[in-house]
Amino acid sequence: MTRKIVVIEDDQPILDLMGILLKKLGYEPILIPNGLDALTSVRADPPDLILLDIMMSPLSGWEFLERLRNEYNLREVPVILFTASPVVPEKMEKLNDPKLGILQKPVTYDELKAAISHFLA
Repeated sequence: MTRKIVVIEDDQPILDLMGILLKKLGYEPILIPNGLDALTSVRADPPDLILLDIMMSPLSGWEFLERLRNEYNLREVPVILFTASPVVPEKMEKLNDPKLGILQKPVTYDELKAAISHFLA
């Protein structure tokens, strides 16, 4: 069975590229352009992993993550933050979430492969 990875990204060219890369890596990409639609999708059918852009609207990646973990109690789903902006290490430590990682944009094929492998091993 092919593992499902939800990509939540509001930049359509990046969303499309991630879909191509994930297919090449052998995963089933589910591409969603905003956090609100993603919450509905993930709640109905939790994926194996989520790649999450931080800077989005109307729901930021941080807000999505908080709702995913607290309101929907989906703590077992690994999330890789996918962002062009620097993430303060203290913020990551404060979350203290072993199912949370980070990838800086632009990401290479090998970086994506390694990050996904780490969480889906």
